[in-house]
Amino acid sequence: MEVKLLDRVRDAIRTRHYSRRTEEAYTHWIRRYIVFHRKKHPSTLGAEDISAFLRWLAGPQCVAASTQNQALSALLFLYREVLRMELGAIEHLPRARTPGRVPVVLSRDEVRRVMACLTGVCSLIVTLLYGAGLRLQECLELRVKDIDLDRHQIVIRRGKGQKDRRTMLPIAMRERLVAYLAAVEQQHRHDLAAGFGRVVLPFALERKYPNAATSWEWQFVFPAARICRDPRFGSPSRFHLQSPLCSGRLQPRRGLRA
Repeated sequence: MEVKLLDRVRDAIRTRHYSRRTEEAYTHWIRRYIVFHRKKHPSTLGAEDISAFLRWLAGPQCVAASTQNQALSALLFLYREVLRMELGAIEHLPRARTPGRVPVVLSRDEVRRVMACLTGVCSLIVTLLYGAGLRLQECLELRVKDIDLDRHQIVIRRGKGQKDRRTMLPIAMRERLVAYLAAVEQQHRHDLAAGFGRVVLPFALERKYPNAATSWEWQFVFPAARICRDPRFGSPSRFHLQSPLCSGRLQPRRGLRA
C-alpha cells in the first residue's frame, strides 16, 4: 500500500516538474507520517492527525520551524494533489513561524583558512561557490557548455525557482579550471572508447538531440567517480558528484586534480 502511494506521489511531483530535492523531501515526510500513525493509509486520516504529527515534530523531535513547514507542505501536497481529499478547517493545521536570523559571514582570513584545508576537486568547487556566488547543487550540476572562458561568465540553468541566470567566473580561477577541464575531457574520451561516455540530459533532449548525450559540451563539469547504472537514468552514464547531504561525503575523483 505504502509503496504504491509513494509512487503516485512521485508521479505527481514529476508531472509538475518539481526538483529532485523536493521529491526526496516530500516522500520522506509522507513516509514518516505514515509510520507515525502505525502505517495507516493517509486516506483514513485527516486534519487532526496531521496536527498530531506536526506537534510531535515540534515537541519531542524539536525540529526547526522551516523543517516543520516543509513537512506540512508535503502532507498538504499529498492530500490535495494525490489523494484529492478535503482536509476540512485549514486553520487547524499549524504553520510554524520562521524566526528572522542574522546570517553568519566569514571574514577574509577565515575564508583563506578554510580554503587552505582543501585540495583537488573540493578546493575548486568551494572556490567557485565563494568566487562566483553559486549554490552547492548549482555548482555540482554545471555542464561544460555553461562555462564561457572567453567572457569569464557562468550560466546557471534551472537554479532556485527554476530560473536561469548569469554570474561571473573569477579571472584567478581560469587557469586552474582550464587544466581541470582538460583532465575531465580526457576521462570522457576514455569513457567513449570503453563504450560509455553518456550523460543524463534534462527532459526529452536526448530524443530531440540523439548525439548530445555523448558530446563533450553536455558533460558535467564535476562528474562522479563511477559509471551510474541506475535504470531510472536509462543506459549506463556518468552522473555528477553528489553533495554531502546525499552521499555523506564529497570525494575528489582519482586521477583528477584541480
